[in-house]
Formats: sequence, C-alpha cells, structure tokens
Amino acid sequence: MWLELQIFGFRALWSPYFLLFVLSIAVLYFLITGPYRHKFGGTEKPSVKQQIYLYTALFLLYAVKGSPIDLLTHITLTAHMIQMAIYYLVFPILVIKGLPEWVWRKFVNIKIVKPAFNLFTKPIISLLLFNTLFSLYHIPAIFDFAKSSQAAHTSISLIILIAAFIVWWPIMTPIKEYDTVPPLLKIGYIFANGVLITPACVLIIFADHTLFAAYTQDGAWLQAMALCVPGDVLQGITFAISGPEMFSSMSALEDQQLGGIIMKIMQEITYGIILGRVFYKWFNRESLKIDPIPAETN
Repeated sequence: MWLELQIFGFRALWSPYFLLFVLSIAVLYFLITGPYRHKFGGTEKPSVKQQIYLYTALFLLYAVKGSPIDLLTHITLTAHMIQMAIYYLVFPILVIKGLPEWVWRKFVNIKIVKPAFNLFTKPIISLLLFNTLFSLYHIPAIFDFAKSSQAAHTSISLIILIAAFIVWWPIMTPIKEYDTVPPLLKIGYIFANGVLITPACVLIIFADHTLFAAYTQDGAWLQAMALCVPGDVLQGITFAISGPEMFSSMSALEDQQLGGIIMKIMQEITYGIILGRVFYKWFNRESLKIDPIPAETN
C-alpha cells in the first residue's frame, strides 16, 4: 500500500504545515511552563512525568492528523476509527495529565469559560454530550457531510474534541475542587461511557451494507480526499486512481466492519486502563486507613 500512497505526494503524506503547528505548541509549552512561567503567573515547572504526557500527546496528534495515517482515514474506515480512538480517547487524557495544575486553573477561571465549564463538566451532561456527538457524527448523512468540505470537517472534529476533554474531566481533573466524584461513581461513570458508545460501533459492525458514501462512491470519495490532498495534485492523478479499493485488499464492507471492531476494542482498552487506575487509587486510599485502636476495658 505504501508505494501506491506515494502518488499523493509529500504534502499529503506528511502535512509539513501541521508539523510546524505541532512543534510550535511544543515550544510554547516548554517556554510557558518553564523559563517564562512566572510571567504567566505560574509556580512549579511540570514534572518529568507531565512533560512525557504532553509531548507524547503532541506526537500522537501529529501521527493521527499529520502523518500518512490521516491520508488513510480518507481511504479506509479502519484507519478513520484508529484516528478517532487516539484523537478522542487517548489524546485528551494525556493533555489533561500533561498540563500543570496552575495552567488549568487559569483556564477554567476565565470569566467566559467558567460558567460553561462548570455546567458541561457535570458528569451526566458530559457523558451525554460526548457520546451523543460521537454517535451523531457516525450517522451516514452527517459523516458524509463532514467529509464534504474543510470547514465542516474541521468544525465538527473540534466540537467533538472539546466534548472529549469535557467527558474525561470529571475523573481526570488535576484541580482538587473539581475532583468531587467519589471513586465508586467514577467506576460507574467509565462503565456508562463504554455502554453509551457501543450502539454506534454495533451499527457499523453489523450493518449488512456499506454505510458511508465517502468510502464507496467515486465522487464523494474524491471530495473527501480533497480535504488532505492539494487540489493541483488531486486533479493531476484523478485519471490514475479508481477508488479506495485500489489501496486496500478488503472490500468496503469488510473495511467498515473491521473499523467498528477496532474502535470498540481500542475504547475498551482505554477505558480498562483508566478503570484500573481509578480502582488502584481507591484501593490504596482505603488500605491506608487505620482502624482506631479499641479502648481498653477494665
């Protein structure tokens, strides 16, 4: 497949402008949380662990939105689902863990942010918001619309990404006063997340026909490819490409089913790790509690 992808050119495969954007964020993170943190009201530098989280998040961001994986997401639903799992499930967790508490505190205390933040991070609202948006996005008509123009694609992706940060906040927040959900409810929250995202995956896995025109119809597919392939390049190679089946040994239906399975598996793995983390912290906290010494009786 790699040799076939070369036809789209260097810019489509490696998105150099997006790479510069990601590198700029990395430099800003280093400067704002490091040598210039006092100018922004910062206190402590991020720990080594926090820096690893943040830089890993940026690496994954480029990997799924700037590398050839991004190009593949417009060719196969399998690649799209891998991108979704990392972009919406893993990336927000790493950013939340990677930014120092004082950065988050400054952000959530912005006047125009705080009321909306306090409302949407309520557990029930955050659960319904993310899972509803994710499920709606994978309704075929909405999905194909999102692939029809750069504005629609970018807007919808950013809205769901914001919802992804919100859904993780109640259980991953680094700010003490926002950490109000008891451990047992956090476990229930994670289970509920897994249940609510399941219908979208099930519909994709068990559909007996292809759902998305962006992966099957020539016109819709070429329109989707225009989101990541420069127009002059795409026009020059249109005669040489027949459709997404040219780049995959799977049929469109097999690709669709595999995509749904991969999304569900990656979701279960991510939620399982977070569930284990919550349970481990809860268990340690309970085990450290010392029963009071019974009073001596005469």
